[in-house]
Parts: sequence; C-alpha cells; structure tokens
Amino acid sequence: MDSMVSVLRWSWLLAVALLAPVALPAGGAQLSQPEIRRGDHLGPLLSSSGYVLRVCPLAVAPSLRSLHVGTPMRVIRRWQSGEGGDWLHVQIGHGGSGQGGSEHGGSEVGATRGWVSV
Repeated sequence: MDSMVSVLRWSWLLAVALLAPVALPAGGAQLSQPEIRRGDHLGPLLSSSGYVLRVCPLAVAPSLRSLHVGTPMRVIRRWQSGEGGDWLHVQIGHGGSGQGGSEHGGSEVGATRGWVSV
C-alpha cells in the first residue's frame, strides 16, 4: 500500500511539473502590455542636393539613378556604416524626378528604392 501511495504522489508531482509551465507566458507573468510604437508620419523628405541612389550602403556600390533637388523620398530605415558614414534606405515618391523620369516625356523608369549617403 505504501508503494502505491508513493507512486501516485510521484506521478502527480511529475504531471504538475510537466504541465504547469505550459500555462505560464514565455517571459514569466507580465502585468502590463508592451507599448506599441509607430513611426512618425511627417510626410516625405525632399532631397536638398543631388543624391545618387545606390544598390547597397557602400560608397563603391553601383548607382541606380541620380536624384535631383526636390525629389520626394520616404525613409525606410537608417544604417550607420563601420566607417562612420550614415546611410538612408529610401523609397522615391511618384512625383520624383530622376534619370528617365516623367518630366522627360516617358513613364517613370528606374529604381524606386535604394540607399543614399547622408
């Protein structure tokens, strides 16, 4: 009888030890919900000088197109290179004029996303 009670106790303890952690959240019990952060929507940035849109954030990377002053850009992300230079991953707005733009009589030709050095 003693061995049967001991087996039942150990079985119950093992079941609790295996099933109880399933009910807990991954990071332990959190009383407050995490804050949702959203980006500021201030509108597009306008280029203040003639930038070169590049394939990747390297000075030696091939250029995709040239951007004229006043080209609207939306910043996707910012990156700081190991050499200390800052790069912006941007998307060019529909009103942007670069090489092959709509102001030259054609449809918008060229890349719409790329990297610019700031």
